[in-house]
Amino acid sequence: MSTPPGLPEGPATGPTELPVEDTVDVRVGPEVAHELLSVLPLLGEWHGEGQAAGAGDHRFGQWVRFAHDGRGFLIYESRTWRLSDDGTVAGPDQRESGFWRPRGEDEVELLVCSPDGLVEIYVGTARTTTSWELTSDVLARTPDHPDVSRAARLYGIVEGALMYAVDRAAGDAPLRPTMSARLERIR
Repeated sequence: MSTPPGLPEGPATGPTELPVEDTVDVRVGPEVAHELLSVLPLLGEWHGEGQAAGAGDHRFGQWVRFAHDGRGFLIYESRTWRLSDDGTVAGPDQRESGFWRPRGEDEVELLVCSPDGLVEIYVGTARTTTSWELTSDVLARTPDHPDVSRAARLYGIVEGALMYAVDRAAGDAPLRPTMSARLERIR
């Protein structure tokens, strides 16, 4: 099997470096696009713990990555794992990925997809230089995903930690807390 044009040669089963890169650090890699200034404080890798609410109440550990490749959006990845009462890892939990797309000075869009069968598009604003409030514009789910009719997300950097809360609603019910966490920057 031949390597596609533009990709370096590499073993079929091992990692191959790509001819373009993304980074979580403004000091290396591609130049930061001007459009990213309103979400630039998110750039990096974050790690910490949170709490899931609702029918499946539990503690979780989380890793989040916000990267850029020189264009006007942030690449977003999140992985969580369940924690037992004593803090040991009890297994994988939620995963999602997407893009933060700044629009103008203070407006931002967030596109998120999870393997559980939910695709979310949020619109919102930068409330301050380090906080963002987003509400769902479009939600699409697979038939086996629980009903979700509305959602809201609040992100903020407080004393160096990334804190967030996700609320969701089904049908005409009010928004209810779904998950929240406090994450420390690791890169």
